[in-house]
Amino acid sequence: MKEEINLQNLPHQLDESLRSRAAIGLVVLATDHVIENEFQKILNLQGVALYQSRIFNEPSVNTETLSAMESRLENSVKLILPGMPLDVVAFGCTSASMVIGPSRIHEICQKAKPGVRVTNPFTAALEALRTMEVSRIALLTPYRDDLNQQMRSNFEKEGIQVPAMASFNVEDDNRVGRIAPASIEAVALEIGMHSSVDGVFVACTNLRIAERVHFLEQKLGKPLTSSNHAMAWHSLSQAGISHSQAGWGRLFDRIP
Repeated sequence: MKEEINLQNLPHQLDESLRSRAAIGLVVLATDHVIENEFQKILNLQGVALYQSRIFNEPSVNTETLSAMESRLENSVKLILPGMPLDVVAFGCTSASMVIGPSRIHEICQKAKPGVRVTNPFTAALEALRTMEVSRIALLTPYRDDLNQQMRSNFEKEGIQVPAMASFNVEDDNRVGRIAPASIEAVALEIGMHSSVDGVFVACTNLRIAERVHFLEQKLGKPLTSSNHAMAWHSLSQAGISHSQAGWGRLFDRIP
């Protein structure tokens, strides 16, 4: 007769090796094709763990569909390691951050994870631009013009002027995620060259640009950041991670 092995109640130890330096929660739009990939590459640091949750959104990007995410955000944050703390929660939508408002997003995320630090692409962009001493940006987005004008207004209320702006004017978020990086780079270089601007911000977590920031800055001779690039940097900063990552552009030389 074959002897069976059935070991029970095995002794074991617990450790925090995956998240020994920071645990970062990322809320991703259901239609986002890009942010997870870019965050995983930027946050590829020993002891920094990234945990993701998706939030339902309509592919059509407008004020109504963006506002609708407000009521869904708390549950999406709660899905990230229930019962476990996080150091930072990053809400991955630039336009919704602007429409819902950073303070409201902070309030909702703290309700789901009391005491957690919170970031979003708009707040992160402001911090990034100020850190790089950029006050006049060229703004590149995929949004329709009413959202672009609202974003320009919000930046200007925060003391960041927007003398140059360009948009792909694509309302379908599934299409936005497929815009070729070469197309994004060409426009970023074109508007970034204007003498009226001292930096570039590429808005939208669904645009593929983060890996090309260093290259584009060398071409422009000016700082450049994007929604994912700035928010990954701000997430590390909020978590107290002072690691400077070569090859990710000027911003990553300035983590406090």
